[in-house]
Amino acid sequence: MLGLGADLLWADMNRLLGFLFHQGVLDEHFLQLHHLQDESSPSFVSEVLNIYFHESEKLLNNLRSLLMDRDFSDYNKMAIHLNQFMGSSSSIGAKRLTTVCLAFRAATQHSNRPGCLRALEMLQHEYCYLKNKLHELFQIEQQRALAAAARYPLQNNQ
Repeated sequence: MLGLGADLLWADMNRLLGFLFHQGVLDEHFLQLHHLQDESSPSFVSEVLNIYFHESEKLLNNLRSLLMDRDFSDYNKMAIHLNQFMGSSSSIGAKRLTTVCLAFRAATQHSNRPGCLRALEMLQHEYCYLKNKLHELFQIEQQRALAAAARYPLQNNQ
């Protein structure tokens, strides 16, 4: 019975991953990251993603602060933060975020403040979506690991 629960959770994980790949939220880099996880480091992916989320929040705040400054004119500074965000997003397989970063970078290259504001809004939306979906995925993965590890107590048939 418990094995069945783990199997159902495994199917839920695969379904959610398939959905995220189908939507273009994730790409093969996410799978490559997942393949680096093994029994000696069972929480490797979640640790990497926690670092990614922590650093991404800083970069998003930096981008937001730059754009909220009425006297802002240093689009090169914004591009530096954006390139960092795009690089780390690409390395974890966040395909849609990377695509939004490309559009954002185009707006910075044209010193298009309204375009940058729209791109920042879209970037924040995609970031929150990714974070929520990956959080959901890891909750299922934790439940699956617990279900797979659970054992019924042995009964003594005397």
